[in-house]
Amino acid sequence: MNHPEELKQLVARAALAYVPAGVVIGVGTGSTVNCFIDALATLQPGIVAAVSSSEATTARLQAHGIAVRDANTVERLAVYIDGADEIDPQGCMIKGGGAALTREKIVADLADSFICIADVSKRVAKLGRFPLPVEVIPMAQAQIARHLRALGGHPVVRAATVTDNGGCIIDVHGLTISDPVGLEAEINQWPGVVAVGLFARQRAHLCLLGTEDGLQTLRF
Repeated sequence: MNHPEELKQLVARAALAYVPAGVVIGVGTGSTVNCFIDALATLQPGIVAAVSSSEATTARLQAHGIAVRDANTVERLAVYIDGADEIDPQGCMIKGGGAALTREKIVADLADSFICIADVSKRVAKLGRFPLPVEVIPMAQAQIARHLRALGGHPVVRAATVTDNGGCIIDVHGLTISDPVGLEAEINQWPGVVAVGLFARQRAHLCLLGTEDGLQTLRF
């Protein structure tokens, strides 16, 4: 089993075992999560509702008849399930390839546990091969890019992309991230940054990893 779509289906189905019945859960964004949403619709007994991390995810959940709640109406979520663009041996991740990083962080912060579903290509020894997304307020775009260049990165504004929050995305190439927690804190405090796609404070507690040899379960 090594076709990417097969691996996505494998981890999506495996994630159902971590979804308690009769609760509200958080649901991320992306192609692997789409497979999870499709699988979630078959779960009996099902969940009460979901808090969604993007307009796209909301539409897919509702198309399956799954109720979607506003994040402001819940105090906690049993679990948050989402993919990653990269995940390191400590469970820290780069996310935001789908431009939903800010809402993903908001939903992850509500959850008791974060379960990452990904294929083996996303597992790395050190973060940074995948360009680091940073969502910014448009008027701060040039200044944030200057700060990112000072860190040794090569910032590129993602073309034709407006987030669900009205922000733009700067993708930072060329970084080798040895201190995800520190870099996340540094970038977060720059005026104009909405969120950075480093999930170090909200790292994964568990990763369901699809490999050629089947499912691997990584705990952090």
